[in-house]
Amino acid sequence: MKNYKHKTGFILLFVVALQLVACQKQEKLHNKVEPAHIEHIEGSELSHLTLTEKAVERIGIQTTAVSEEMIAHSEARLRLVVPYSAILYDISGRTWVYTNPEPLNYVRHEVKVDFVEGGSKAILLEGPPVGAQVVTVGASELYGTEYQVGH
Repeated sequence: MKNYKHKTGFILLFVVALQLVACQKQEKLHNKVEPAHIEHIEGSELSHLTLTEKAVERIGIQTTAVSEEMIAHSEARLRLVVPYSAILYDISGRTWVYTNPEPLNYVRHEVKVDFVEGGSKAILLEGPPVGAQVVTVGASELYGTEYQVGH
């Protein structure tokens, strides 16, 4: 009889231990870190995206600064320039870039493209200010994140 009580106590202890492990695993699942936080910008159609460092690494996001160059197209003048790879077209044909105002933070910014030079530079009529960081690699993934494609 002693042996039976000993085995029953062991089994009960084993079942309790399994339940504790299961609760810890479930708690870890509930504390899952999302790769992106999306916050709607009041009064606009835009959102502010905050990504984890790991998400930025996985997407391979790269940025460069908006520059100003003397362009002699119709008349020589200083113009805003971004790499053409930074330009996104939405379904309505509007053109956008993603700015990177702070590390891990991204906001879509509408631009007006005047023309594309050599297939590599977009000359802008309107856009973010000189020096603003724009995404040149990973912009389409940010767009998908903003609109929660695949969720």
